[in-house]
Amino acid sequence: MKIVNALKTRDVDGKGIFYYLKRDKELYLMLLLPIIFVVLFKISPMFGTVVAFKDYKIAKGFWDSDWVGFQVFLDIFEKRDFGRAVKNSLLLNISDLLLSFTAPIVLSLLLNEIKSVRMKRINQSLLYLPHFLSWVIIGAIAYQLLSLGNGVINNIVDSLGGTRIPFLQEDNNWLISYLAIGVWQSMGWGTIIYLASITSINPELYEAAFVDGAGRWRKMWNVTLPGIRVTIVTLLIMNLGKVMGGSFERISALANKATTEYTTTIEVLVYRWGIEGGHFSRATALGLFQAVIGLALVIIADRIAKKLGEDGLL
Repeated sequence: MKIVNALKTRDVDGKGIFYYLKRDKELYLMLLLPIIFVVLFKISPMFGTVVAFKDYKIAKGFWDSDWVGFQVFLDIFEKRDFGRAVKNSLLLNISDLLLSFTAPIVLSLLLNEIKSVRMKRINQSLLYLPHFLSWVIIGAIAYQLLSLGNGVINNIVDSLGGTRIPFLQEDNNWLISYLAIGVWQSMGWGTIIYLASITSINPELYEAAFVDGAGRWRKMWNVTLPGIRVTIVTLLIMNLGKVMGGSFERISALANKATTEYTTTIEVLVYRWGIEGGHFSRATALGLFQAVIGLALVIIADRIAKKLGEDGLL
């Protein structure tokens, strides 16, 4: 009855919800597909988190497996691989956040200074391209360029009389290569939002800065950066939720047997425990732990941003 009354509720113009549904039916039909996608692949799988609190056995089924409460979480917290995975996830993702988050900001500021529209479009197209490559392809390219034995770059170094560098065959070098490749893959695509935000800045602010004698660098620092501050804060809050996550495909594409120090992360551990080991309860509990920490970080960052005078996210 409450739902019916809500549907019959009229706005200030005296028109009910059915009027808008009929008027914009094409738009609502277009919206139907993404809603179905979210429900099927984002919301409905959340019911599977109950496996984290059960001793899940395939033979017994989803609901008939024995309920064990938080025992699965206590078990994974005692695993040595868990501590290592958390440490590596934080190291890789925080380092990646510092580099891959700031690189698009700097790049968008530089692209905005290009006066030639044609040159700007060419640069943007070339910079967007890596985003559309799968990590399998990127990993293959990386090994063709950076491998110790027959990599293109090491061949050039060797031909110049230098010493071959184990870019992907030594742990610390692998970490640097991992971060550098991530920046290259993501920075072009990340500029889209920032460039869109820059276009909304009032041109009169640049004119006023020019009258005051400001050069290009001063305009970027005093006009452009403050103008996109809200966008930066919003994206930073959203990216903080991924600090405990990471990309399994990225690590899998760049990993090898010679470098194992940093390749055990939460995403990799979920795959090993769940897919390879068949410990579905353990893998689900680890994934749930990861999601809860990510949500907590987003909420905390949002509260801090609001206390500092920003709009925040929630």
